Amino acid sequence: MATKSLIVSTMVDRAKKAHNCQANSKHRIERGDIRLGVRKDRGWDRYCVACAQSMIERGLLRLEELSKLEPEESED
Repeated sequence: MATKSLIVSTMVDRAKKAHNCQANSKHRIERGDIRLGVRKDRGWDRYCVACAQSMIERGLLRLEELSKLEPEESED
């Protein structure tokens, strides 16, 4: 039986051409720079190393919280 993953399709590669980071247009990814690719619909969003590290750190914190398997408090 296959199990689902909380992690969407991702990859780390090198940019083939220069372009802006998807998270911050002030961050420029130059040709040959390492970048993070995250699958979005039929394409990929590409992020610079700084934004990728921030996203990964936030994701790890969220996964740590989820791993406790404690219900979140509702405001009802």
